Parts: sequence; C-alpha cells; structure tokens
Amino acid sequence: MQSVLRGAASLRAVASVVNVEATSYDVLVDHSDAGAGWASETSASAETGTPQVDRISIGLHELSALPKVSQRLLDDSAFDIEGWLAGKIADKFARAESDAFINGDGVDKPTGILNYTTAANGSEVWGEIGHVATGVDGDFTAVDPGDSIVDLVYALDARYRANGAFVMNSKTAGRVRKLKDGDGRFLWSDGFAAGEPSLLLGYKVVICEDMPDVASDASAIAFGDFGAGYTVAERPDLRVLRD
Repeated sequence: MQSVLRGAASLRAVASVVNVEATSYDVLVDHSDAGAGWASETSASAETGTPQVDRISIGLHELSALPKVSQRLLDDSAFDIEGWLAGKIADKFARAESDAFINGDGVDKPTGILNYTTAANGSEVWGEIGHVATGVDGDFTAVDPGDSIVDLVYALDARYRANGAFVMNSKTAGRVRKLKDGDGRFLWSDGFAAGEPSLLLGYKVVICEDMPDVASDASAIAFGDFGAGYTVAERPDLRVLRD
C-alpha cells in the first residue's frame, strides 16, 4: 500500500479479510521479487534470486459490550427490546472496528493505516507509507487542484495501481467531486447502475467517515491496493452471554 491523503463504509470493503481460529494470524511480506530468467531445452538453468521476506503477526483483539436491561422490559411482549438492543450493539461494533482500521494504535485494538509513519513519496523506507503533498497548507492549489490527486495515483507502483482504491470521508469527497481537469471535465464520476461505486480518475472510492478532513498536515485521502497492503483477521464467531 502506498500514499496517504466515521462510518458510511469500512476499510474491510477493500482490505483482505481472513477468518482464523487461532489467537493470531501470520502474514509473509516480500521485500524483493523472485528471480527469473529465460531458459532453453539444452542449456543449464542457473540459480535465481530468492525474495527476502518478513513475517508479520496480526494479533486478534476482543470487541465486547455489557449493557444492562431489566427483566420487566425483556418480558414486555409489545416491544422486542432484546432484538433492538442487539441491533444497537452490532451497529456500535461496526463503527468501532471501522475507526480502528483507520486510527487504531494497536493497543488492545487493530493498528490503523494512519498509525504508520509517513514520508515524502520516494523517500519512504520499509514500514513507512509514502505521501504526496497538495502544495498548499490545509487546502488544494487554486490552479489545477486535481494535479495532486493525479500525482497520488501515479506515486503507486503499477502492479498495485491496477487494484487501487481511494478512501476518504464525505466532507473531503464533497470537495473532490467538484474538481475538474484542464478541459472542464469532472475527475469524479458516479456509478451508472445501482450498487456500483463512484469512481475518481477511474478508481473506486470508499467513503469512510473516520478519515480526517482536509486540513493542515492531515492525511485526508488514501490511495492504494488495500487488498495487498492491509489484512483484517477475525474469528467468525459471536458469543452472547445472557445473565
């Protein structure tokens, strides 16, 4: 994942989601490509390079709720208070995990994408995320404001750009969808059919309200192949204890 710019959607919409039964999940990340070379039927094959890999362990964290309700309310046949409460808890869980995927500090919760150190594009090292500046403090440039978004897209390696997606909040999206190119055409386009995502420069846009607004030194827009760069590991079960 490369480059960084509450909730209508969650990062899990574009991230890699895996179900596990253990207390952690290990991911192998390669730092270099595997070597390869052309060979013929009669020539000997030479040894090729082996990619350097790191193993990243993703710890699983528990998200829980402990609400109280009286037995009298539970016994009220005119209203399903237990079902209503379960729905409220499920909604809160969804909002809590969405925020953690963006801003989580990794302490008893997931590590969010904005918790990693960023560096100017091209100067980032392993473990850092490259960023592209708009050129104006807390705003887009007055002339050709969409150029910084184009720069953001092409800062990403071509192999990740094919599956790239934008992530931003609604307020930022409201500003971005007004941007035009030099010929007066909008950079933003809405889906033509129901359920189709909006597109920015031809790439999917995920509206996640936990992303920050456009402001001074804020990472307001993220673009990357989140399926390759961010993994959500979860246990597929839910336990309810009624006392």
